[in-house]
Amino acid sequence: MNMKPRSIVIATSLAMAATSMSATAASSYADQISGSGSGSGSGFGTSSNNMSQSQNQSSINVSTQAFSGAVPGQATTQEAVNAASLPSQSVINTTRPYQDIKTQDMMFGEQLFRGAFSTTSGSTFNDSYVINPGDNVQVRMWGAYQYAATMTVDPQGNIFLPNVGPVRVSGVQNGSLQNVVKNAVSRIYRSNVGVYASLEQAQPVKVFVTGFVKQPGYYGGLAADSVLSYLDRAGGVDPTRGSYIDIQIKRNGQMLQQVNLYDFLLAGKLQAFSFRDGDVITVAPQKKTFVVSGQVQNEYTFEFDVNDLTIGDVLQVSNPAANATNVSITRSAGRAQTAEYYSLSEAQNVPVYNGDQMVVTSDRYAGTIAVQVKGAHTGNGAMVVPYGARLKDIVPQLQPSPLAKLTHLTIYRESVAEQQKRMINESLDRLEELTLATQSTTREEAALRQDDAALVKQFVAKARNVQTDGQIVVVPNSWQDIILQQGDIIEIPAQTSVITVNGQVRAQGALTFNPDYTVGDYVANSGGFSDNADTKDILIIHQNGASQVVNTAYRIQQGDEIMVLPKVKTKRVEIARGLSQIVYQLAIAAKVVLDL
Repeated sequence: MNMKPRSIVIATSLAMAATSMSATAASSYADQISGSGSGSGSGFGTSSNNMSQSQNQSSINVSTQAFSGAVPGQATTQEAVNAASLPSQSVINTTRPYQDIKTQDMMFGEQLFRGAFSTTSGSTFNDSYVINPGDNVQVRMWGAYQYAATMTVDPQGNIFLPNVGPVRVSGVQNGSLQNVVKNAVSRIYRSNVGVYASLEQAQPVKVFVTGFVKQPGYYGGLAADSVLSYLDRAGGVDPTRGSYIDIQIKRNGQMLQQVNLYDFLLAGKLQAFSFRDGDVITVAPQKKTFVVSGQVQNEYTFEFDVNDLTIGDVLQVSNPAANATNVSITRSAGRAQTAEYYSLSEAQNVPVYNGDQMVVTSDRYAGTIAVQVKGAHTGNGAMVVPYGARLKDIVPQLQPSPLAKLTHLTIYRESVAEQQKRMINESLDRLEELTLATQSTTREEAALRQDDAALVKQFVAKARNVQTDGQIVVVPNSWQDIILQQGDIIEIPAQTSVITVNGQVRAQGALTFNPDYTVGDYVANSGGFSDNADTKDILIIHQNGASQVVNTAYRIQQGDEIMVLPKVKTKRVEIARGLSQIVYQLAIAAKVVLDL
C-alpha cells in the first residue's frame, strides 16, 4: 500500500510497525551500483561511465583549479615530475604492515586501502596484458635456422628479427604474442623453422596519482599493476573528501578509463588497464552520501551520484538482518531536521537524498523463547516457554535424573559472558595505563619498572584470550523469580565424588571426596603448593558457581573445585592490586588460573 511519510521532530517517539522483507540476491548489487540495470534503475555510482570529450575537459579544468598550488595546469612533464615526484624506485616494494582501520562510521570503500595492494605487483604473464614499448620479449628459433635473443620493444612498437625484419608487437595482448611472431617468421621461413616467443619482463612505469588521495605523488610500479595498487601506494582515497565512484585514468589529457570502486567491492569487477609512464590517476571530489546503520550487515557511509536513489536500493547493498522490520530516516529540510518512519515493505520507493541518515530497526516482539537444559536431566534438551517466563515456570517441566542436585542449578547467559569479558578488558586497560604512566627517577627504579612492564605485557596478552562462560549464580530463596532470556542454558549438576584441584599446585588433578579432608589435605595430596602459590587466600568454587575465599583449614563440600591462585611478585602496590583483581576475575568468570 502507499503511505505518506510522517514528518516529525527527531525527539518525538516513533510509531512501531512490523513486517518482513525478503533478502535480495547479491548478484543484483552490481546493476544498482553502476546504474546499468535492465530498466531505468537507480543505484550507486555515477550516472554514466561514458563521458564526452567536453566533459573530460571540464573535469580536467576543475581538477587543475582545485590543485593549482601543487602542479601547474600547463606544466611540462619534467616540471610535473619535479613538483610531485616522491623518492621511489621504478618498482615499489613496500614492506609496511597492513593497517587496522575503524569499523564504525566508515566510508564504504575505505577498507580497501590497508596496504595489501601496495605491496603486490601485477603479473606480467597474464594473457590480457598489452605489450608496450620497453617490454622485453624473448624469441627462440630452431630447425633450419637457429636464433635466440631477448629483445626490447622499441619506441615504434617493434622487435627486430634477423632475416625477418621488424615485427610490430606493441598493442598485442600477451596471449596472442606467440601467433604474431610465428606468423611473421613463417612469411620468410615457410617450413623447418620452429618459433617460440614469450614476454620476459614488463616495463617499469611511473604514474601520477592526484586528486583527493591522502598522499598525491609520482609512484612507480609495473604496467600491469591495477589502479588499486597505485591508489594504495598514495595512501588510498581520502574518505572525507575523495570519491570512490569517480576515479579517472588519463593519458595526455584524455580520459581513457573511469573506475567505480563499488563495482569491484560489490561485484568483483575491475577492468584491466596497461599503464604507461606519465599516466595520471585522478580521484574526483566526493559525490552525494548517505549513512545506514542498525540491523544491517553493512553499516557504512555510502557514496552515490544518481538522482533517483530509493531506500530499496539502499537495502540491497546494506543487506538487512533477518529480523529487520522498519527503517527511520533523518534528513535536513531547510534549517529543520525531520524524521520519517516506514516498514521495510512500504519504504521500497521512498527517495534518498544527500546527507540522509537511515537506521534499520527490528520492531519484533518475542512471543516465545527457547532455552536449553543440560546436565543431569532425562527430558528434552530444549524447551520453548512464553516470553517473560521465570525459572519457577520451567522447573516443574524438568525431568531430573536420580543423581541430580536441583538445589545447585545454574544458568549460563551470553549477555553475561559479554559483560564479564568487557569488565576484564577494562581492568586490563587500566593495568596497562598504570604500568606505562609512572615515570622513574633512578636507574634502579627504572630497571624494576621495566621488569613490571614485561610481566604485565605477558599477562595481558594471555588474559585477553580467555573466554568467559557467563555463569549466573542462582542465589537460594530467590532463584524462582529469575526471568529467563532467549538462549539461556540451564545446567543441572549431578552429585559427584570428585574434588578438582587447579592452579598453583605441583600436580593438578581430581581427587575423591573425603568429608574429613580440608583444603590443606587436598593440596597436600596434589603434591603441595608450587613455589609461586598464594598459600593464604585460596579460592573455592561450589557446584552452583558460588565462590568463597578460604584458608587451608576450610572443610571441603562435595563437588567443590579448589583453585590456588598465583602470588603477585612486584613491589608496586598498585600493580600488585590490579593483577590480583584480574586473576580473581578470570578464575570466577572463566574457571581458569593464569600464571604470572
